[in-house]
Amino acid sequence: MSNIISAQNLTLSYERDEEIIKNVSFFVKKGDFVFITGPSGSGKSTLLKSFYGNIKPQSGNLLIGGLDMNRIKKNKLQELRSHLGIVFQDYKLINEWTVERNVVLPLWIAGYSNEIQKTQAKRLLHHVKLTGKEQKYPLELSGGEQQRVGVARALAKNPFLILADEPTGNLDEYSSNVIWDLLENACQQLDTTVVVVTHKIPSVFNIPYRHFTINEHGAIYEVH
Repeated sequence: MSNIISAQNLTLSYERDEEIIKNVSFFVKKGDFVFITGPSGSGKSTLLKSFYGNIKPQSGNLLIGGLDMNRIKKNKLQELRSHLGIVFQDYKLINEWTVERNVVLPLWIAGYSNEIQKTQAKRLLHHVKLTGKEQKYPLELSGGEQQRVGVARALAKNPFLILADEPTGNLDEYSSNVIWDLLENACQQLDTTVVVVTHKIPSVFNIPYRHFTINEHGAIYEVH
């Protein structure tokens, strides 16, 4: 399966009479790193939500990992999401849980042993430069540190597709650089497909990438 995402004449809307993404066709191959840009309100986050089944196509076809998102059943959708890594702009951490427990949430849900969870948490927190903060709670961390926990959680199960919504939008330069390095490495070393919605592509980026932009009319173009 070479295409991880395949859209054909895809239209997305929250209400029948208000189309946000209009009749777009594109594909994303395994191992691609994709940036999606566009003006505020153009539908970038809406498009990303359709990739993990939070919004269904109004018309056209959308395949994610070979699964038809028009017809996907609830149990299949849950299974698909278990193989995705999703990074939210507002982190979506559980404040009552330690950093370590937040990171291993996908492994805990999947029933992995405590030993595997501990080992993976240690490895990932080392990668995001948060060694020693395992037993801290999210609200004891800075925003940049919280987002790095979010990225570590997204990588916990070695997903085939990472979806990130403005992952560095409100972060300091250090945390932003850590996150871009992590996403680059996941793409290059693990052949993970990465799709990032952002208002600005980083000025220094070390691997080849593709760039889609959405205009104010809900059309999507690839920038070459």
